Order: sequence, then C-alpha cells, then structure tokens
Amino acid sequence: MDLETIQHPKFLKSYSHKQLDELASDIRSFLISKLSVTGGHLGPNLGVVELTLMLHKLYDSPKDKMIWDVGHQTYVHKILTGRADQFDTLKQFKGLCGYAKMDESEHDVWEAGHSSTSLSSAMGMATARDLKGEDFNVIPIIGDGALTGGMALEAMNHIGHEQTDLTVILNDNEMSIAPNVGAMHNMLGRLRTTGGYRRTKEDLEYLVKKIPAFGGVLSSTAERLKDSLKYMLVSGMFFEEMGFTYLGPIDGHDFDELHSNLTYAKRTKGPVLIHVVTKKGKGYKPAEDDASGAWHGPGPYKIESGDMVKKAGPPAYSAVFSNTLSKIAEKDERVVALTAAMPGGTKLDQFAKKFPKRMYDVGIAEQHATTMSAGLATQGMKPVFGVYSTFLQRGYDQLVHDVCRQNLNVVFGIDRSGLVGGDGETHQGVFDIAYLRHLPNMKIAIPKDENELQHMINTAIANDDGPMAVRFPRGNGIGVEMDETLKVLPIGEWPVEKEGSDAVILAFSTMLPIAKEAASQLQQRGISVRVVNANSAKPLDEKQLDEIAKENIPVLTMEEAVLKGGFGSAVLEHFNDHNHIGVQVKRMGLPDRYIEHGSPGQWYEELGLTAYDAAKAIYDMVPSQKQRA
Repeated sequence: MDLETIQHPKFLKSYSHKQLDELASDIRSFLISKLSVTGGHLGPNLGVVELTLMLHKLYDSPKDKMIWDVGHQTYVHKILTGRADQFDTLKQFKGLCGYAKMDESEHDVWEAGHSSTSLSSAMGMATARDLKGEDFNVIPIIGDGALTGGMALEAMNHIGHEQTDLTVILNDNEMSIAPNVGAMHNMLGRLRTTGGYRRTKEDLEYLVKKIPAFGGVLSSTAERLKDSLKYMLVSGMFFEEMGFTYLGPIDGHDFDELHSNLTYAKRTKGPVLIHVVTKKGKGYKPAEDDASGAWHGPGPYKIESGDMVKKAGPPAYSAVFSNTLSKIAEKDERVVALTAAMPGGTKLDQFAKKFPKRMYDVGIAEQHATTMSAGLATQGMKPVFGVYSTFLQRGYDQLVHDVCRQNLNVVFGIDRSGLVGGDGETHQGVFDIAYLRHLPNMKIAIPKDENELQHMINTAIANDDGPMAVRFPRGNGIGVEMDETLKVLPIGEWPVEKEGSDAVILAFSTMLPIAKEAASQLQQRGISVRVVNANSAKPLDEKQLDEIAKENIPVLTMEEAVLKGGFGSAVLEHFNDHNHIGVQVKRMGLPDRYIEHGSPGQWYEELGLTAYDAAKAIYDMVPSQKQRA
C-alpha cells in the first residue's frame, strides 16, 4: 500500500485482520527505511504497529481521544492520520515533529515529551466529557516504564476512586529507554508469565458460585475463600484493587486478541486496564535484539548491517562526565552515581560496569532520585545525579525543599543543556539556569569545553559547601587536549579568553566560540572587544563585573538559554544592586517562547545568535563607532 496516500484512518473499519497484517508489514518497512536517513524513535514505534492499527480500527479519532504517553511512539499514528508524506522531514528544522503535536493534526489531542502524564490528562478529558454530557471514549496508552512515575500512580488512584469510564492501554515492552527497574517492573514480569487473567478470573467466579451460601459464618467464609483464591492465583489483583477491570496480559501483535479485548473494554463500565505485551523493535532484528537502549531513538543507520552512521570526533560531553566520575570514584569511595532511567544517555552505564554497587538507576522517578541524593548526602556520601536538563525540571520541588533548603552536598551533572536538536521543544535544556540560580545555596558551573568539564566535575565533588550543578551540552566536545591531572577550579572567577578595551562579551559554553568570532570580526573594524568565559552563572564574578563598571564600557551577554531570569538577567541585577546604573548592557539569548526541533545552528540563524548578530550588537553600542569604521 502507498502509505503517503492515507488521509484518514477511517479506511481501517473495513479491513480484515489479514489486510491489517499486510499493512503492518508495509508500515514497518516504511519506518525502517525512512528512519535510517533521519534517525528517530525506531524501537518504540516498531513495537506498537498492530496496537495502533487496532485502536484506529475500533475507535473514531479524533472524536475518541487517544493519548500517547511521552508521544515518541506516535509515528504509526501519524502515518494513519495523513502525515506519511512528511517523514523525510522528521525531526528536521521546520519539519515533522517527533512527538504528538496539536498544530500538525486534529488527531493529536495531547502533547508530551515527558513520561507519566497520559493518565492525568485522560482523567481531565473524561471528567470534562461527563460534566458536559458528551459521548466519546478516552484511551491513554502508557508504557510499563512510565508506570513507575509517581504521577501515573496518583492518577490511577484517582481514576479508580471515581470509577471514571476510560480504557488504559498498558504497553508492556519491558523497557523504557533502558531496561526497566523496580518492583513495578517485577510485578509486570510475574503477570506476563501468569497467563490470561480474565479467563482465570471468570473460572474463579464460576467456582465460587458453586460454594453454597447458607448465610452467617459459611457465607463469610465463602467470601474470604473467594478473595484468597484471587490473591493466590491472580496477579492482576493489584490493578483490580486500584479500581480497574484488568484484562490481560495479551499479545500486542495478535489482532484477534487485541480486537476481542478492546471490544470487551468498550462494553465495560468504569475504568479498564488492558495489559498489552509488545516487542520493542519488532520486525527489525538489530532493534529486537537491543538490550542497551541504543535502538530506542537512534540516529541514521545502515539498514542491512544495523551499523550506526557515526562521524569520528572528540568524545561526547556525556562520556567525559562519566569517565571523570569513574576516575574520581576510584580514589573516593563516597562517590555514588544516580540516574532516572537514562544510564545510556548519560553514559553512566560505563560507571556502572566499574562500580555496580555504587550506581543506582531508580527508573523514571526524578523526584525520588533528587531526594534520595539528598538522603545520601546527609550520611557523608557524595551523590552525583546525572540527569538531562529537561528532566531535572520534574524534580524541582525536591531541589527547593530537600536539597537546597538543607544545603546538602549533592552534585547535579546536567546533560543536554541548551538546544538539543531533533527532540525539540519538550526536551530543550534552556530553563535550568533560570530555575536554579534563584535557589539559595545553589552553585551553577558551565564549562567551555570537555577539558574544563572534567575539572568542574572534580570541583563539584570536592565542594563541601552545599549543592552544585555542572551543566553541559548535548553532543561531542570541541576537540581540546585533555589534562591528565584533575584540578579544583575557583567558582565565581571568570577567565578572560581575549583582552579588549572597547567592549566586553560575557559568554559561556556553546556561545563562547561565537563570541570569539564576533570579537575577531570587530577587530577588523578597529574595535577591541574583551571576551570573558563566564563559566559560572552563580556565583557571578562580582569583582570582575565591578571592574567592568568602572571602565564604563558596553557589555554584551550571550547564552543558549532563556533570557527571562537567565544569566544576562543576573548581570543586570548585579549592576543595578551595586548602583552601576550607567553600564550599557545588551542580552542575547532565547526569547520567551518554546523552541521547536531543528539543529542548534539553524536556530542560531533564526533567533539572531550568530557571530554577525553579536558583532552588530557591540558595534551599535560602542561610542564613536562610525569614526572607527
């Protein structure tokens, strides 16, 4: 079938299961081919082909609301809703989003890039439906990894209590990005091996009805026997006790099983949970055999061999972070590493190989990881939480209440800071400076390159004066020589990268090379610009800022982060608070909007964060610039 001709999923209503099988094969071939060029979330989408087809066959989207938890597994949904012809632009600048996106289609009713939100949003939609007297189905689809998130359990508790009509699809592929961990994962494992729950439950109910009920003691004994038999034989009682009708586990690649159970769920009053077991990466052997998470969201790859298309270059910042941590841990037994279901992304899986007893993957539970780190710190340990900037947002209250308020020595290795490329607006690591710098006791270090990163990690662990965050970008370093010996750097003393007397650029991380290029361009115009590596957003280098104020020369701040409450704002606050009112300051950074997918370089051009833009900003501020030209 030519998938690019599909405009609406209603054609599936008349499809037989054999035709669905053929379509599933076409979709898998399409995804494997297209994603080999663009990259994208291959494994999760290959695993939900049959499930997505059957959902669209039995339900009427967009009237019926399909809510995809995280949203990275919506590629099949996008194909069936008329977007197959856009897959060449997947995750590209101005192209097809890699997640559900309301602006793209009326069939995308919820947007998410973080896990565990689907059940709460489904409860809201179903409640609104009932209050308005409307008639439609609400179907959240949540993975077994996302079910470990506290928000999902909070929602289940409320849904079960209210007995709201909705059908939860538990997509159990035994993995999130990395293999799942924890008691919830183990419970689902037992359910998978138990077999058909609904059949067992019906058999039990038939058996219990055969017990004579003469009232009194015998009747109550029969009820206790019934409950005991259920708990003894039926693992699905966890969900039943939460107030759900539990169906499963069923084969998520079997159209007959999917059809019968979804049809049964549509007839059932109150909340239903269908436990669907799927194979992540199904239909493409390299992805099926993946146990590391590499095929969850790969970049371009060679279809025949399964080899990733990688360019040689400097080590990734994540690898430098993990390797430095391992180096320090060899000498300091207090060092403990934590991650929230991202051991591969943060490269802490390498740390785990060397120190398996000092590495903790807590699952998708950033709040727990943050407070667990605080608990470790109270006992003299040196916890280091490796976490993406976008995911640390989920632990904000714990940062405020448990870490900073108690001034505990917790290190946050904040990966993916700044713009992150194809994952777009839900994953951009652009808010962390703004949400961290106003917290009392917090320090924020920002290395200019991979060599400075290793020293800052060492500095953060050596720090005994409260929490410290070290933020670093996605991707590879810039290729500098790495020092053999680790140093402890002064935090709040900014190195000068280039001397100059007419103006100052305060920049850090990815903006520093752009600042240097701008200074070089201005040098050719006769304007001397100082470039400062502002490698800590808190504390500021107040001494240097005061000296700049005395010189009364213009200041340009540059940051790959939001301007509202960011680094530039901190500089303005310092000048204002210290009565340096006459200092001319311009700020360059990200505007007050969410930035969509696309490479950082493309967004620099779009948002005016290039060397040309920086040079023009300085040129316009320098006195008598026309005479200098």
